[in-house]
Amino acid sequence: MNLRRYASLPLLVLMGCATPPSTTAPAVTTVNAISTLDAAFDAEAQGKLEQQFDSYLNRENLRDWMKHMSSRPHHVGSPWSKQNAEFIAAKFEAWGYDAEIEQFDVLLPIPKVRVLEMVEPEKFTAALREPELEADASSVVRENLLPGYNAFSADGDVTAELVYVNYGIPADYEVLERHGIDVKGKIIIARYGGSWRGIKPKVAYEKGAIGCIIYSDPKDDGYFRGDVYPEGSYRMAHGVQRGSVVDMPMFPGDPLTPGYGAVDGAERLDIEDAPTIMKIPVLPISYADAQPLLEAIEGPVAPDHWKGALPITYHIGPGPAKVHLKLEFEWKLRTAYNPWSLSWKRPVPSVNSPRQDGAPSGPSSMQAGTLKSRVSSAPQNGWSTTRKNSMKRWWSTLILTALHGDSLESADHIHWRSL
Repeated sequence: MNLRRYASLPLLVLMGCATPPSTTAPAVTTVNAISTLDAAFDAEAQGKLEQQFDSYLNRENLRDWMKHMSSRPHHVGSPWSKQNAEFIAAKFEAWGYDAEIEQFDVLLPIPKVRVLEMVEPEKFTAALREPELEADASSVVRENLLPGYNAFSADGDVTAELVYVNYGIPADYEVLERHGIDVKGKIIIARYGGSWRGIKPKVAYEKGAIGCIIYSDPKDDGYFRGDVYPEGSYRMAHGVQRGSVVDMPMFPGDPLTPGYGAVDGAERLDIEDAPTIMKIPVLPISYADAQPLLEAIEGPVAPDHWKGALPITYHIGPGPAKVHLKLEFEWKLRTAYNPWSLSWKRPVPSVNSPRQDGAPSGPSSMQAGTLKSRVSSAPQNGWSTTRKNSMKRWWSTLILTALHGDSLESADHIHWRSL
């Protein structure tokens, strides 16, 4: 079957120019956005069609499908990941679409050893464990559950003084330089935010640091913002943000198959030669585990815009807090499953591709229900397509956050970009 598909659109970065502050309130502009990029479409007619289409959404379907798919850990290589792919493909076929499941064998390191302890000026061992919650049945499922970690961190066993670097972006190191603070030979601790997480260890390594700890500060994601989980949507004290720290600015996707799909028989780089894997150990922790470490740091008081919401005085360091960080991973290929479907009219491809995987059991980033409920409603309500529509379910975007699924799909079918 000759299939063609658009590749992912590139990200656009908008930079503002410095202007004098305005003394009058700006006018409020209301934009009625529609989902098409085709300027020739009639916006009012398109909007009415989309409202009609949205009216077919079934809340019970959304809830039931999401609950089923997220009932067990479903990261790449897990049994439930394969089950979810088969579940989605079966739904597509039941709705009258051609469906397939493609397989890719991708590198996914899984932790074998995670140790974080403060050895000076006092002893403290980080729990590195999220609690079981009565309000969340999935939190008690431990089989096949991945711990909190950053995929594509390096293995490492390092001990050094700790330096607080705010968000760990280049501008923060300029502040450190003005204070005469060098992170060379140190372990840095940065809070999530201000940039994509992979920038933090990348810049730390370039500045000479030997390890990187990333935590979620409650000022950015916690009680400072609102009620924490399970009462609210913000991060609880022992919650950990997972995700990849692969060097995506260099290239996204599987580190061993740069620019092409990780299919059976593909030529692969040796792990030690893969340039996008981080060169220092990187570990995400909760703000409950971070507080004792930050509280033990002395040196200059952090600037106001560096201060989080923990009940401590934020200092920069270095030291006297000294920490021991040890990480060891199982580096191996794991099978990922991409279910997708097509409906045919005329050869103009249209891609709709939310993710299906998850780091632990959580469904919040899966975006599964809306797409499927919309797609399933179309044939039953007399809708037909004027395009060749592709419904795609990416795997491994959440735990890897390296655009694995869409990058490899585009790389493996690069000829689709011609349409």
